[in-house]
Amino acid sequence: MACRQNRDILPAFVHQTTQGGPDRAREAHIMSAGNQPNVIFILTDDQGPWAAGCYGNPEIRTPNIDRLARTGVRFDSFYCACPVCSPSRATYLTGRINSQHGIHQWINEQNVGPQAVEYLRDEVAYTDVMAQHGYTCAISGKWHMGDSIRPQHSIPPEYWYVHQRGGGQYNNAPMIRAGNLIDEPGYITDVITDEALGFIDRLSDAAPFYLSVHYTAPHSPWTGHPQGIVDSYDDCPFASCPQEPRHPWAISLTDNCLGNREMLKGYFAAVTAMDDNVGRIIDHIEQMGLREDTLFVFASDNGFSCGHHGFWGKGNGTYPRNMYENSVRVPFIMSQPGRIDQGRAEGAMASGYDFMPTLLQYCDLPAPDTQNLPGKSFLPTLEGRDIAGHEEVCIFDEYGPVRMIRTAQWKYVYRHAHGPDDLFDLRNDPDERNNLGQSPDHADTRQQLRDRLDDWFARYVVAGKDGLREMYGPQSP
Repeated sequence: MACRQNRDILPAFVHQTTQGGPDRAREAHIMSAGNQPNVIFILTDDQGPWAAGCYGNPEIRTPNIDRLARTGVRFDSFYCACPVCSPSRATYLTGRINSQHGIHQWINEQNVGPQAVEYLRDEVAYTDVMAQHGYTCAISGKWHMGDSIRPQHSIPPEYWYVHQRGGGQYNNAPMIRAGNLIDEPGYITDVITDEALGFIDRLSDAAPFYLSVHYTAPHSPWTGHPQGIVDSYDDCPFASCPQEPRHPWAISLTDNCLGNREMLKGYFAAVTAMDDNVGRIIDHIEQMGLREDTLFVFASDNGFSCGHHGFWGKGNGTYPRNMYENSVRVPFIMSQPGRIDQGRAEGAMASGYDFMPTLLQYCDLPAPDTQNLPGKSFLPTLEGRDIAGHEEVCIFDEYGPVRMIRTAQWKYVYRHAHGPDDLFDLRNDPDERNNLGQSPDHADTRQQLRDRLDDWFARYVVAGKDGLREMYGPQSP
């Protein structure tokens, strides 16, 4: 029987304001949580891994993201399940791909009002499992998975502070507080953090707790950011963002941004302002004495290009859609001193659909056994255990009718009726400059990868939710 939203059967929790300072908070956590850590999942919006110092960018300032990397494991080959926000976020939350949970595109009109749709009503999220086993769950920031006004998946109303839509202006942003639609005064990156810090203070006596801190940064617009941070990039050469000749498939976003230094300054400023707020959260947890009891996860919903390959955007930054590494690869860091190695870079490939089983296993919780989850826990990799004879890891992505398989050497992109297929030899062409999609010399490789791609999706696609049915034109959220 399919599992439905568990809001009516999950236990209720009493939430109290923390009193007594860091010693009281840590004592309460140890007594109530045992070995189950608090979890803070920081999720950014439209951030490629290149947009962080710890991933090798010497121009952008991200000292606090770098701080998490120094105190944890940085994954260098982590992939979103779809290179656009709403489907990718739904996969993180449920462990299921687009063609299972049914969200194939960023959600436009179904977030608030009479047209709002609760897309994930019939899904089981990891927050449902965590709440069933004693966690109190909260979210501050971007939801963007349908019906934003309704608290969902075991997050109580008092811990539901979300964006009405998925993005927009950074000042006086449209938010939802206590079920009310409001325009929130202030810079929204700061406000999301303020709310998160308040939640932490209230949650620490109800340990263990889970908190989503989902920033809209660094999504467009790249205006309205703290002027001092914007100005600090006046002299930046932006060598990390080569403004290459316009991609033939680029859409209007590229026309507005390619070669525009003000847009580059705005993107970098959005990242640095967000990074400042990541530091505020880490500092707060440390001051409460909870750092070794708290797992930090840092990730983005999808990658992004700022002129790389001649376009600005992610998977829908071109039409037909693309699956370039900059679109599908994301930063991903896990940090809990005393339990996770510090300062290690991990090269093994993993995907957003692996996150749910990994997080639940890390917290010693069971994964749902009725959801046909495509992912596998990468906890052994996180813990640095070399598993002899393990199977080859392949990464699969989809965005409507566009599907991808990526092996250690090859990437094959199938576009159904939307355009030519791609084939890249990533071992010899890591920057994806030589498309072998039409090469007769590689016909056998293409067919082998296509067969593996079809077999994998055949195992997981839910009838009526198949992305191959989706036929979108060019869109630029």
